[in-house]
Amino acid sequence: MDIVAHGVWVSLGAVWLHRHRRLDRRTAAMAVGMAVVPDLIQLLPLGYLALVTSDGWSVLQAYANALPGYEPAMSPVLSELTHHLHCVMHSALVAGVVTAVCWLWLRRLWLPLLGWWSHILIDVFTHSADFYPSPVLYPVTYWGFDGIAWNTPWFMVVNYLVMLAVATVMFRRK
Repeated sequence: MDIVAHGVWVSLGAVWLHRHRRLDRRTAAMAVGMAVVPDLIQLLPLGYLALVTSDGWSVLQAYANALPGYEPAMSPVLSELTHHLHCVMHSALVAGVVTAVCWLWLRRLWLPLLGWWSHILIDVFTHSADFYPSPVLYPVTYWGFDGIAWNTPWFMVVNYLVMLAVATVMFRRK
């Protein structure tokens, strides 16, 4: 799923949670941040490239907007780096270790981590095997579920219409 949609879905979830259980704005904002962080971290090497090379910005834009099979050519090092960052940030095993460490340290669930977990769960089903499958069990395996490519135009339209419908229902019931 695209970065903005991850943020919107978690924002809607935070509004719902706030209505059923006290949730402060700081925690909600951090959860939204954690929902977009996995993709932003993956884009860091391309962001650096955009800053230091003349064609870096166009490569970053092409990468961010690519359809399956039309990804821009990148150096092997850059390709491997973005791939491994994607794998680490979309791994339930990695998120599980981070969650366990936070739990042991804080003696409770750190709610903003739910943003990261929602990102992983959503991406399992919105990434195809041909376009950045989410390797949920990385580093044990690179296997990823063959879902719908999130940037397929019809899926993006449906996704944003569903978000709009959910928001409309939520804010009408206020």
